[in-house]
Amino acid sequence: MLGALALPVLSATTAGAAPAAVAAASASSCSSLPPLPYEVHTKAVTIRSKASSKSTALGVLYKSHKFSVSKKSGNWLYITDKSTGVKGWVSGTYVYRDVRMCLD
Repeated sequence: MLGALALPVLSATTAGAAPAAVAAASASSCSSLPPLPYEVHTKAVTIRSKASSKSTALGVLYKSHKFSVSKKSGNWLYITDKSTGVKGWVSGTYVYRDVRMCLD
């Protein structure tokens, strides 16, 4: 024999308030916000002159440093370090980008 399953009963006020909540959430859509920055997730990552681990080192970014990416080549990201002005390539293996989930 199966046991009884208790389900919550929705009142008319709760059900009527739901569309207003959805409308308010979509009014502040996250899809119109700028992309989140990338961040170093290892001790350090080397900025290089070309998208290759054998190319000349131009600088270093340390853990939790945030930066923006202007282009990609394979697993390499072309960045500008705004704190120093250094431009170059970093391996995408050692960095990540936070993401948002848009529900609209």
